[in-house]
Amino acid sequence: MFSFKHTAALLALLSLASAQSRQVRYMPFGDSITEITCWRGLLQQQFNSSGLNNVLFVGSENDQNPAGCPVTNYNEHNEGHSGFQAVNIANQNQLVGWLQQNPADVITMHLGTNDIALGGQSTSNILAAFTKLVGQMRASNANMKIIVAQIIPISIASSNSQNVALNAAIPAWAQGLNSTASPIYVVDQYTGFNAATDLRDGVHPNASGDQKMAAKWFPALVTAINLAAGSTKREIEFEA
Repeated sequence: MFSFKHTAALLALLSLASAQSRQVRYMPFGDSITEITCWRGLLQQQFNSSGLNNVLFVGSENDQNPAGCPVTNYNEHNEGHSGFQAVNIANQNQLVGWLQQNPADVITMHLGTNDIALGGQSTSNILAAFTKLVGQMRASNANMKIIVAQIIPISIASSNSQNVALNAAIPAWAQGLNSTASPIYVVDQYTGFNAATDLRDGVHPNASGDQKMAAKWFPALVTAINLAAGSTKREIEFEA
């Protein structure tokens, strides 16, 4: 498991040329925080401006660009599903079918918000679902590069305390499942995200929140994409 810390100095270490050897299929996977938000478009802008042109966004959803999103004319394919819970996705084997339809080399996962706020699920139940989902990802692609979010805060205080508990448990969980062929990277989307100023409705990121999420995903994605493309060069420094 690798934990990323996003800083301007860290981003200055990026070297993207070695990631151009082959196309990499990237699936943004999650709930409405993946589906009806703008951070995916911002990520594609960052890829393009950095010369990382071998990334293909994949997923069964492709028209969820929300009103007011400043990014247009980008590949909107993703596997974000509003209202869905990790526990149900895992137990119903939904990811299996999604990956059969749209195979991926790299996947980001931001899940758990609905499990807590809607389903009242415990941290242990959510992590058990995450474990099953990782198994399904690796059954689809034994070399899957997996990026898991410590999820953003929400403005519902009772639910947000559970977000904090889940986030605290994710690094050790990821470490236990990490492998050389299919590494798990943990990205801290919680720290630095302000529920009072970075959410448009108490749950979903607004413009500033989208910018923060894209910036947090980007370093981990560059490293995962380089590995998936066949590069052995570590593009970004990170802490194990």
